Amino acid sequence: MALKRMDNVGIVVEDLAGAIDFFRELGLELEGRATIDGEWAGRVTGLGDQHVEIAMMRTPDGHSRLELSRFLAPPVVADHRNAPVNALGYLRVMFTVDDIDQTLERLRRLGARLVGEVVRYKDAYRLCYIRGPEGLLIGLAQELG
Repeated sequence: MALKRMDNVGIVVEDLAGAIDFFRELGLELEGRATIDGEWAGRVTGLGDQHVEIAMMRTPDGHSRLELSRFLAPPVVADHRNAPVNALGYLRVMFTVDDIDQTLERLRRLGARLVGEVVRYKDAYRLCYIRGPEGLLIGLAQELG
């Protein structure tokens, strides 16, 4: 059986509304919101009785999604939001944008901050990392040429 697609990347947040606003400003569309609970959900995650608010955000091309989750129960047990770029495990999500400078200007109004600097990779890309809502690490890429 062959892999068909990647469905989504999950990000756990404390402020679901703030994260939705940030990713909307970046250009993602809110596909829907839901509350997930019940014994079936706990069987999937291994967390037992859980209660989670989620928002599904879709990229404009319709091919990729972010699932933003706010756990009401059980409580969050670890915090990796401020891990450095060389930390083990899932780290960041990268988005391609039309204009990296304009995108940075818009996102700074919502608290985003540049991690290093905007750099040029050959004649192919301008790249940077930012810290978004709650310190989430997000990569931005602008295709050149």
